[in-house]
Amino acid sequence: MFKLFKGKEQTEVVFSPVAGKFVPLDQVADPVFAQKMAGDGFAIQPTGNQLFAPVTGEVTTVFKTKHAIGLRTATGLDILVHIGIDTVDLNGEPFEILVKEGQSVNPRTLIAKVNFELIRTKQKLDTVLVLITNMDQVKSLKVQTPPVDELLASSEVLTATLI
Repeated sequence: MFKLFKGKEQTEVVFSPVAGKFVPLDQVADPVFAQKMAGDGFAIQPTGNQLFAPVTGEVTTVFKTKHAIGLRTATGLDILVHIGIDTVDLNGEPFEILVKEGQSVNPRTLIAKVNFELIRTKQKLDTVLVLITNMDQVKSLKVQTPPVDELLASSEVLTATLI
Protein backbone atom coordinates (compact mmCIF):
# COMPACT_ATOMS: atom_id res chain seq x y z
CA MET A 1 0.00 0.00 0.00
CA PHE A 2 2.71 2.50 0.92
CA LYS A 3 4.68 1.80 -2.27
CA LEU A 4 2.12 3.89 -4.15
CA PHE A 5 3.70 7.02 -2.68
CA LYS A 6 7.35 6.10 -3.23
CA GLY A 7 7.57 7.02 -6.90
CA LYS A 8 9.75 5.46 -9.58
CA GLU A 9 12.66 3.28 -8.56
CA GLN A 10 16.00 5.08 -9.00
CA THR A 11 18.97 3.44 -10.66
CA GLU A 12 22.52 4.51 -11.42
CA VAL A 13 24.67 3.04 -14.16
CA VAL A 14 28.35 2.72 -13.26
CA PHE A 15 30.92 2.66 -16.06
CA SER A 16 34.49 1.42 -16.31
CA PRO A 17 36.82 4.33 -15.58
CA VAL A 18 39.69 2.82 -17.57
CA ALA A 19 40.28 0.40 -20.42
CA GLY A 20 41.17 -3.05 -19.16
CA LYS A 21 39.99 -6.42 -17.93
CA PHE A 22 37.00 -6.73 -15.59
CA VAL A 23 37.83 -8.33 -12.23
CA PRO A 24 35.09 -9.34 -9.77
CA LEU A 25 35.70 -7.62 -6.44
CA ASP A 26 36.01 -10.90 -4.55
CA GLN A 27 39.02 -11.78 -6.74
CA VAL A 28 41.02 -8.65 -5.86
CA ALA A 29 44.34 -9.39 -4.12
CA ASP A 30 43.58 -7.19 -1.08
CA PRO A 31 41.24 -8.69 1.57
CA VAL A 32 39.81 -5.28 2.57
CA PHE A 33 38.48 -4.84 -0.95
CA ALA A 34 37.79 -8.52 -1.71
CA GLN A 35 35.66 -8.85 1.43
CA LYS A 36 33.82 -5.63 0.52
CA MET A 37 34.80 -3.86 3.77
CA ALA A 38 35.26 -0.58 1.88
CA GLY A 39 32.14 -1.01 -0.27
CA ASP A 40 30.84 -3.13 -3.13
CA GLY A 41 31.59 -2.73 -6.80
CA PHE A 42 34.17 -4.05 -9.25
CA ALA A 43 37.79 -3.80 -10.31
CA ILE A 44 39.62 -3.32 -13.59
CA GLN A 45 43.08 -4.58 -14.48
CA PRO A 46 44.06 -1.55 -16.59
CA THR A 47 45.48 -1.58 -20.09
CA GLY A 48 45.16 2.18 -20.57
CA ASN A 49 46.49 5.09 -18.54
CA GLN A 50 43.54 7.49 -18.68
CA LEU A 51 40.86 7.39 -15.98
CA PHE A 52 37.39 8.73 -16.64
CA ALA A 53 34.57 9.36 -14.19
CA PRO A 54 32.55 6.14 -13.74
CA VAL A 55 29.32 8.09 -13.08
CA THR A 56 27.69 11.45 -13.67
CA GLY A 57 28.02 13.49 -10.52
CA GLU A 58 30.30 15.73 -8.51
CA VAL A 59 33.83 15.25 -7.20
CA THR A 60 33.56 15.15 -3.39
CA THR A 61 37.11 14.18 -2.47
CA VAL A 62 40.55 14.09 -4.01
CA PHE A 63 42.89 12.31 -1.60
CA LYS A 64 46.15 14.19 -0.81
CA THR A 65 48.12 11.18 -2.01
CA LYS A 66 46.12 11.27 -5.28
CA HIS A 67 45.47 7.51 -5.18
CA ALA A 68 41.69 7.87 -4.78
CA ILE A 69 38.86 10.14 -5.87
CA GLY A 70 35.39 10.31 -4.31
CA LEU A 71 32.28 11.12 -6.35
CA ARG A 72 28.57 11.58 -5.54
CA THR A 73 25.74 11.18 -8.02
CA ALA A 74 22.56 13.29 -8.04
CA THR A 75 20.73 10.34 -6.46
CA GLY A 76 23.20 10.31 -3.55
CA LEU A 77 25.29 7.28 -4.54
CA ASP A 78 28.85 7.63 -3.22
CA ILE A 79 31.56 6.20 -5.46
CA LEU A 80 35.24 5.76 -4.66
CA VAL A 81 37.71 5.32 -7.51
CA HIS A 82 40.75 3.73 -5.87
CA ILE A 83 43.82 3.60 -8.13
CA GLY A 84 46.00 0.60 -7.33
CA ILE A 85 46.50 -1.35 -4.13
CA ASP A 86 48.80 0.05 -1.43
CA THR A 87 49.51 3.01 -3.72
CA VAL A 88 48.89 5.44 -0.86
CA ASP A 89 52.57 4.71 -0.05
CA LEU A 90 53.63 6.32 -3.35
CA ASN A 91 52.66 9.83 -2.14
CA GLY A 92 51.01 10.82 -5.42
CA GLU A 93 54.03 10.20 -7.64
CA PRO A 94 52.37 8.16 -10.44
CA PHE A 95 49.14 10.19 -10.50
CA GLU A 96 48.12 13.33 -12.38
CA ILE A 97 44.70 14.32 -11.06
CA LEU A 98 42.74 16.48 -13.52
CA VAL A 99 39.67 17.34 -11.41
CA LYS A 100 38.97 19.35 -8.27
CA GLU A 101 36.51 18.93 -5.42
CA GLY A 102 33.12 20.37 -6.36
CA GLN A 103 33.65 19.81 -10.09
CA SER A 104 30.84 18.23 -12.12
CA VAL A 105 31.84 15.10 -14.04
CA ASN A 106 30.36 12.50 -16.36
CA PRO A 107 31.72 9.30 -17.96
CA ARG A 108 33.41 11.38 -20.69
CA THR A 109 35.32 13.47 -18.12
CA LEU A 110 39.01 12.59 -17.88
CA ILE A 111 39.69 12.63 -14.13
CA ALA A 112 43.30 11.37 -14.00
CA LYS A 113 46.29 10.14 -15.93
CA VAL A 114 48.22 7.35 -14.27
CA ASN A 115 51.69 5.93 -14.80
CA PHE A 116 50.78 2.28 -14.17
CA GLU A 117 54.28 1.17 -15.18
CA LEU A 118 55.71 3.18 -12.28
CA ILE A 119 53.18 1.60 -9.91
CA ARG A 120 54.31 -1.87 -11.04
CA THR A 121 58.00 -0.84 -10.84
CA LYS A 122 57.40 0.18 -7.20
CA GLN A 123 56.03 -3.36 -6.66
CA LYS A 124 52.44 -2.26 -6.08
CA LEU A 125 49.36 -3.69 -7.74
CA ASP A 126 47.82 -1.49 -10.44
CA THR A 127 44.23 -2.72 -10.08
CA VAL A 128 41.66 0.10 -10.31
CA LEU A 129 38.69 -0.32 -7.97
CA VAL A 130 35.27 1.28 -8.30
CA LEU A 131 33.42 1.03 -5.00
CA ILE A 132 30.00 2.12 -3.83
CA THR A 133 30.76 3.24 -0.30
CA ASN A 134 27.21 3.86 0.93
CA MET A 135 25.76 0.42 0.28
CA ASP A 136 23.08 1.10 2.91
CA GLN A 137 21.43 3.20 0.17
CA VAL A 138 21.53 0.37 -2.40
CA LYS A 139 18.80 -2.20 -2.85
CA SER A 140 20.66 -4.26 -5.46
CA LEU A 141 23.63 -4.33 -7.82
CA LYS A 142 23.54 -5.96 -11.22
CA VAL A 143 26.74 -6.55 -13.15
CA GLN A 144 26.26 -6.50 -16.91
CA THR A 145 26.51 -10.15 -17.89
CA PRO A 146 28.74 -11.39 -19.17
CA PRO A 147 31.30 -8.61 -18.87
CA VAL A 148 33.57 -8.74 -21.88
CA ASP A 149 37.21 -9.61 -21.25
CA GLU A 150 38.50 -6.26 -22.47
CA LEU A 151 36.45 -3.24 -21.47
CA LEU A 152 36.83 0.17 -23.00
CA ALA A 153 36.92 3.17 -20.72
CA SER A 154 33.29 4.24 -20.21
CA SER A 155 31.90 0.74 -20.85
CA GLU A 156 28.74 0.06 -18.84
CA VAL A 157 29.64 -2.35 -16.02
CA LEU A 158 26.92 -2.38 -13.39
CA THR A 159 23.58 -0.91 -12.41
CA ALA A 160 22.78 0.04 -8.83
CA THR A 161 19.15 0.16 -7.77
CA LEU A 162 18.72 2.53 -4.85
CA ILE A 163 16.45 2.06 -1.85
